[in-house]
Amino acid sequence: MINTYIDHTLLHAEATLAQIHKLCEEAIAYKFATVCINSSYVSAAAKILEKSDVKVCTVVGFPLGATSTKSKVEEAKQAIKDGASEIDMVLHQGQLKSKEFQYVENDIQAVKNCIGTHILKVILEICNLTDEEIAEACLIAEQAGADFVKTSTGFGSHGATLKAVQIMKENISSRVQIKASGGIRDSKTAQHYINIGVTRIGASSGIAIVEGTSSSTNY
Repeated sequence: MINTYIDHTLLHAEATLAQIHKLCEEAIAYKFATVCINSSYVSAAAKILEKSDVKVCTVVGFPLGATSTKSKVEEAKQAIKDGASEIDMVLHQGQLKSKEFQYVENDIQAVKNCIGTHILKVILEICNLTDEEIAEACLIAEQAGADFVKTSTGFGSHGATLKAVQIMKENISSRVQIKASGGIRDSKTAQHYINIGVTRIGASSGIAIVEGTSSSTNY
């Protein structure tokens, strides 16, 4: 069922507690994989979802990825303490473009080490990367212990593309999964990604995807 692929997402800065509560109730009703929210709302969401199978996913170093490793680690630690099960961290794109590959690997590895067996997804922000940089980022993320590589924050110039996902597939082993996000607003598009191997879809249009309607939201 397509609903089990979906991280039901609300990451806008102006999102209210009431909207987070509604998001969680929708996730329970539609049996989505997770809700994906900003870290300040993790504890509230965890309480709402505690008797359901829906997990809490939050973002770290979001949306730019250019914060220090220490700040990412502390943010991730607190999120897990507050009840998050999955962390989506943003890769340091500037360090990748500077070819400081060890920095990028250490940055990811530090977050993975601090969250242990909890799932870590690394957001590449493909709209800012060349094909070669996407490939390199995937190799680094796997080496650092990431569980997923993820296309986009949903706040860049564009989101997921089939071409980028194919590059990602070619540069990870079967251990690492792929999350496509950004611009996926209907069931047909979501199914295209699933058909080529994506195992998680990040979308604020989860209900529209499941119900076979369309949505104008950006994420």
